[in-house]
Amino acid sequence: MTGQVRTVDGRVAGRRGQATRQKLLDCLSEMLRSSPYRDVRVIDVARKAGTSPATFYQYFPDVEGAVLELAEHMAAEGAGLTGLLEGRSWIGRAGWQTAQDLVEGFLDFWRRNDALLRVVDLGAAEGDKRFAKIRTRILTTVTSSLTATIAELQSKGRVDKELNPAAVAGSLVSMLASVASHQKGVQSGWGVKPAELKPHLALLVHLGVTGKKPTK
Repeated sequence: MTGQVRTVDGRVAGRRGQATRQKLLDCLSEMLRSSPYRDVRVIDVARKAGTSPATFYQYFPDVEGAVLELAEHMAAEGAGLTGLLEGRSWIGRAGWQTAQDLVEGFLDFWRRNDALLRVVDLGAAEGDKRFAKIRTRILTTVTSSLTATIAELQSKGRVDKELNPAAVAGSLVSMLASVASHQKGVQSGWGVKPAELKPHLALLVHLGVTGKKPTK
């Protein structure tokens, strides 16, 4: 995390303060992976970081405020998902590879940030606009790139001109997000092995973008 870091009362944090603040965030992130969000308390985060609740409150108003900080940086990382589509071809075998790479990258991002994304989804579902905005930012990153891709293929006569690129892209990304959030339960709940999931998702993505079965 770069840039000027301030305390809750507006003071600029020094190097030591920034290190303490980052440690609190790291400990919170770790706790979210093993504890329900509602069970995480300031005193527990502070204790795990080897400091006091008073120190925690110097940098964050509450646990939710710290979670939002983590979520903002996750959303910034999610902007890198556009790299999975930039300059990539959707023609022939290259198109099949692009679809596979998109699915792999998307699922990997979700898996690495699973605990935090669950909190973001919970907040968004409960109507918290701050969490909803972060979730939308993450999904819009990929949706916008896919929309541009489909529109370009349309302009070249490779995709049905009657399709709405944004509607197709939004539907595909929503599908990916839904499946990504259930990765841990695909085998027990659906009877699908994780290794079988990716190629089938890639097939659906390729069909959605190009309207054609992939050349493998």
